[in-house]
Amino acid sequence: MYEVETEDSELKKVGLELMFMTPEKYTHPDGITAVELAKLVELPLEVVKKKLIILKDAGLVRVKGINPKYWKFDEYNFQRIDEDDEVYRLLCNFDDVDFDRYFQY
Repeated sequence: MYEVETEDSELKKVGLELMFMTPEKYTHPDGITAVELAKLVELPLEVVKKKLIILKDAGLVRVKGINPKYWKFDEYNFQRIDEDDEVYRLLCNFDDVDFDRYFQY
């Protein structure tokens, strides 16, 4: 099991981007590619891929396809994850989140 750092800002950035991504923002019905996600969050592709694996192992994202792989947030599993889970707590800490990034008012 992955030990989440107290504040893994890169993991949080990737997780929140997927969490707040609506189907209209996907270029493909199955989700978003790691390359597209890396551009959105402005992180190196290799970093994004590592963070996606952590989120997948936690059950918070689903992956479909082989090449390219499409990633999508799993709302069902997120609602059922243990509140003491470190990844869950990281994604639910909204103290420093700029919601304007995710929503158009």
